[in-house]
Amino acid sequence: MHKRTRVGILFGGKSAEHEVSLQSAKSIIEAIDKEKYEVILIGIDKKGQWHLNETSRLLLDTSGPQLNKLNGVSSSVALVPGRDKGQLVNLSNPESLESIDVVFPILHGPFGEDGTVQGLLKLADIPFVGPGVLGSAVGMDKDVMKRLLRDAGLPIGKFLTINRSSRSEIDFNEVVTELGLPLFVKPANLGSSVGINKVKNKDDFEYAIADAFKYDSKILIEEFIKGREIECSVLGNENPVASMPGEIIPQHEFYAYATKYIDNEGARLEIPAKLPDDAVKKIQELAVKTFKTLCCEGMGRVDFFLKDDGEAIVNEINTIPGFTEISMYPKLWEASGIPYTELIDRLIQLAIERHERERGLETSFELEG
Repeated sequence: MHKRTRVGILFGGKSAEHEVSLQSAKSIIEAIDKEKYEVILIGIDKKGQWHLNETSRLLLDTSGPQLNKLNGVSSSVALVPGRDKGQLVNLSNPESLESIDVVFPILHGPFGEDGTVQGLLKLADIPFVGPGVLGSAVGMDKDVMKRLLRDAGLPIGKFLTINRSSRSEIDFNEVVTELGLPLFVKPANLGSSVGINKVKNKDDFEYAIADAFKYDSKILIEEFIKGREIECSVLGNENPVASMPGEIIPQHEFYAYATKYIDNEGARLEIPAKLPDDAVKKIQELAVKTFKTLCCEGMGRVDFFLKDDGEAIVNEINTIPGFTEISMYPKLWEASGIPYTELIDRLIQLAIERHERERGLETSFELEG
């Protein structure tokens, strides 16, 4: 009998996007090819404790008080480097558990999408889906991301970066002179529209600054760009390809957290987007260039604003985009000819291929003497 590849689905986490991750994980677990892959559930609760399989499943099945109980009674699991590959170890009973062949991290936001978990998995010598440490880190930090894109000559909107230490120096009138109104205020290192506010006046501005600083010590203030919201999925390692673009048509003020993950009527997805062929080609080219500029591999979703004059502005990249059943990333690939289950398979294979490539690199050299 053919041995199935053991895939660790890593989900949950300490970020504000914990619940989104649970939804994404559920969808992947339901859709993954069970004949080819053996699924190992690794759930991280809101306190950062790791849980395995059955206790991990409780995280998927509830969002209520049981989570607190789980924090107090469940044994802790850790991932450690092994002789051949990383292993999960039960810390309360130090016996080595089964090793894992590849990990699919579906952790959105800090402590999962920002390179931290990717570094742990790299140390443990385990292949993992999605960009590596550097691509994940720069993709999460919108300030660094935008500076790299700007340096590469990619079209981005005007922005200002404010650190907590210089918060008292923020002058509303100076910001408006620089960026105009309305404008957006957001945490530098968070996704899924958490902590993002649209600002139309000074009162809005004061609230938005305070709200963004709840989630990060560095925030961005961005100009408002009037345009269609276009998104494009990218897949691949050294030779990535782009999907057909899709369009988000918000039914609210902007595409907020609840709109994306809770309110199914909050936005309409147009897949593929109604665009002329030349615009499709331009979006796809910009998406791949953004992906490469930010040192990404595996997967990423690049978001754009398409202005009335046809200019496409790169807004951001999501290196672990949502995988819920209403998420854009898998829907775009489905429209481009890659069904959901096949997409999961391709992402896992890309992770294994990259790992094999990196293991072939020299890590030391001998001095000639």
